[in-house]
Amino acid sequence: MELLFKTLRKILYGISVVAMLLMLGIIFMQVVTRYLLGFTFEWSEELARFLFTWTVFLGSALIMGEDGHLAVELLPRLLGDRPAGKGLKVFINLCGYVFILILIVQGWKMTETMSFQTAPGLGIPMSWVYIIMPVSGVLMLLYHIKDTMKIVRSFSARSE
Repeated sequence: MELLFKTLRKILYGISVVAMLLMLGIIFMQVVTRYLLGFTFEWSEELARFLFTWTVFLGSALIMGEDGHLAVELLPRLLGDRPAGKGLKVFINLCGYVFILILIVQGWKMTETMSFQTAPGLGIPMSWVYIIMPVSGVLMLLYHIKDTMKIVRSFSARSE
């Protein structure tokens, strides 16, 4: 299982880095052509924006896998391993599932809704842009299940 998550991390990291570099290259090219040549490619700004969107959503899944999201840790640390602390961990974990499921369901609805529209600059279906929401939601769900298993193991280890 760890090999799966390690491989997934490498793939997400690679895609994110390539997308970010492509985005920066496109923006740099756009600035150069605008100020030196007096024109811009009509697709460049749109592609950079779409790459940014994909990078943010894939990066969110990647950060979730590394427990890197911002969190307020004061209350969980104060409560520690007491029953209220355990209950808070479970509540926070359940809230995570609610958010992820909303992201998957609403992201899929948005993808279906936008399937008829094409991007004006690139001419690609907008569903290609929006599909990243449910995809990143599924990736986040995998990482969240892993976190849930850690919580379950910690509860069972303490009870022995």
